[in-house]
Amino acid sequence: MTKALIYIHGLGGNAQEAEQFRPILKDYDVFGLDFDDFTAWGTREPILSAFNNLQKSHETVSILANSIGAYFSMLALKNCPVERAFFVSPVLDLEQIILGMMKSSGITEAKLCEVGEILTASGELISWKYLRYVRDNPVQWNVATEILYGENDNITSLETVKAFATRHNASLTIMKDGEHWFHTPEQLEFLYNWLQTATSS
Repeated sequence: MTKALIYIHGLGGNAQEAEQFRPILKDYDVFGLDFDDFTAWGTREPILSAFNNLQKSHETVSILANSIGAYFSMLALKNCPVERAFFVSPVLDLEQIILGMMKSSGITEAKLCEVGEILTASGELISWKYLRYVRDNPVQWNVATEILYGENDNITSLETVKAFATRHNASLTIMKDGEHWFHTPEQLEFLYNWLQTATSS
């Protein structure tokens, strides 16, 4: 049985990150994916195209997605027969995040609608187009999903990830003192052990 797995990175990541998972995912052909346009609409076609192409050569196709890559994957593959999904620090409610950024910067929806785009003091570009797209394309997900979440994740709240896990019957693992970005030796060891256990079950 030939199994493929697509790695979808988060903001600032790249396809080369997939290499670290090859020794763990020995039962899978692992493919990393890069994007020219890292937006909710710009990532849809590359993810969908990669999935469809791998379906032609493999019996099953699963995904491993990090941070906002998980959100993009759910939008792109909502109607596809994804075998399994493994999410690391997933962004699950982008509307909530955008509205939170607007609130902290004192930006109203009326103002954003009027000007189109606003650059916040922290350097984040908030756009009315993006907010509208997120609202017009709600997440619909019916895939067997395993989630790894860091206790101190500062992007997605524990309430949000627990609600998603309950709603979609996903398995949730929480690393004590873990962060959104799994990068320390201890965090990476936890990530690799989790992935090995999750993919072997």
